[in-house]
Amino acid sequence: MKSSAIVLASRPAGAPSPENFRTEEIEIGTPRDGEVSLRVLYLSLDPYMRGRMSDAKSYAKPVEVGGVMTGETVCEVTQSRSPEFKEGDIVRAMTGWRTRAVMDASSVKRVNTHGAPASTALGVLGMPGFTAYGGMKVIGQPKSGETVVVAAASGPVGSLVGQLGMRVGARAVGIAGGRDKCDYVKNELGFDAVVDHRSPDFAFELAAVCPNGVDVYFENVGGHVWDAVLPLLNLYARVPVCGLIAQYNGPGKGENDRLPAAMSAVLRRSLLLRGFINTEFVPTHYEAFQQELGPLVASGEIKYREDMVDGLENAPEAFMGMLKGSNFGKLLVRVS
Repeated sequence: MKSSAIVLASRPAGAPSPENFRTEEIEIGTPRDGEVSLRVLYLSLDPYMRGRMSDAKSYAKPVEVGGVMTGETVCEVTQSRSPEFKEGDIVRAMTGWRTRAVMDASSVKRVNTHGAPASTALGVLGMPGFTAYGGMKVIGQPKSGETVVVAAASGPVGSLVGQLGMRVGARAVGIAGGRDKCDYVKNELGFDAVVDHRSPDFAFELAAVCPNGVDVYFENVGGHVWDAVLPLLNLYARVPVCGLIAQYNGPGKGENDRLPAAMSAVLRRSLLLRGFINTEFVPTHYEAFQQELGPLVASGEIKYREDMVDGLENAPEAFMGMLKGSNFGKLLVRVS
């Protein structure tokens, strides 16, 4: 059996380009005892993948040049040699950017979205949703009456961060790019306020909608957004740090000047800055996340948005656009 796959053709210098990707046909064989054959339905595209394209030291092993791009997918089991799964089961697996795969059954997880579409297992009920849930539950710990600020508020992590804050009575302030995204955050997600980070008066406008300062800032952007938030952080503010997308393609202007100001604020205002990878919270919080949020998503009480791209061949262009902020919602590729 063969599969179409997109491999890392070369390592990018700065922003990825089409030349960094290559499509290949690869042999995947048939399942042996304890394995399953999978047909990929949806591929998740996420900012962390930019880091995997680099060979710089990180928390995870980089993709080898010539290797299949890493990524989580929702798949249909087409053949099973494991008692755990049967043909037709819908599962999650780290197949990477490909159309088919043969995997050890122990590395495959059954999808249970409590009635929500299967694609949500890669978004609001998947890794991005759990990133928001774990970061807020363990680090942010918002309280009624506090102010929660999150950048990329229309995306799969930020949109849930704000909704989780509102569910405990906190005030949610979103930061997004462009009128359409800002309107979505305010009018559909119901955030208390939203600010466009592209505005020339962004820092002033953010301060105006946070008159009592910021108690929780969920950091997934960095760059000039962090510069605007830092002066607003209250005494004992908490800052879960799950991403720095503004820096993924290389150091930005003034990047080396940010550390002294940040460390001074950490000391003077007793700030808690804690970086995290969502997997560290899986043993203690993942089951509760699934049980708590699954029914809320299925019922529509928790809102989400997906940005669906058709065809595996379009994954590189969609991924490059995502790093520039062109997607609107959780970016997925409908593979088959």
